Amino acid sequence: MPVSLQEIKKLVRRGEGQQIEFKRKVAHPEKIVREIVAFANADGGYLLVGISDEGGIPGLKYAEEHDYLLKKAIDELCRPTLDYKSEIVPIDDNLGVLYYFIKPSRRRPHYALADTTQAFGKAYIRVGDKSIQASDEMRQILKRSRRTKNIKFTYGENEKKLMEHFKFNKTITLSEFASVAKIPVIIASRTLVRLCLANVLTIQPLEKGDLFTLKESF
Repeated sequence: MPVSLQEIKKLVRRGEGQQIEFKRKVAHPEKIVREIVAFANADGGYLLVGISDEGGIPGLKYAEEHDYLLKKAIDELCRPTLDYKSEIVPIDDNLGVLYYFIKPSRRRPHYALADTTQAFGKAYIRVGDKSIQASDEMRQILKRSRRTKNIKFTYGENEKKLMEHFKFNKTITLSEFASVAKIPVIIASRTLVRLCLANVLTIQPLEKGDLFTLKESF
């Protein structure tokens, strides 16, 4: 069934957050693609275009043109391609709202190209009401979690130092672990990724650097 204006209003009342993003118009489609990629790499979400930051619904004149520009950008700038549902929800005879529902992807990580001349893009992930660039560790976890099951790890000296750290601290960063264990950053990175895939640690993506926490079961 088509999305109704009442459903749009219900989403707007929820406000922007982990799974909802508002845009007034498609002024910079390449930037909006980052939001879409971030949703696909996380929990999925709703993108509504024609909504003000304050939660008003002014809508879009020539909504079909905005829809065309955004779909073109998604097709050209998302790698790999991703699944989404889109509709133009009319407000009246002249105005409409773009409704995009992005599913959490099984093909993640997805990347957003800055323009069509680029061969490689950047991965983004949704954190609260922001879409941030994913770290190397987050990208590896997204990529390997698609096909990795029953990961086992050796409880060595590095892991022992990590567990000692968690006796007195709730979180650790990549640089902190490298310092605590006195190991190169690349080894610390691989260890943290492996422990996340083994469900020993969880990763919390942040703009200033990811935080890793020990799962309660441990």
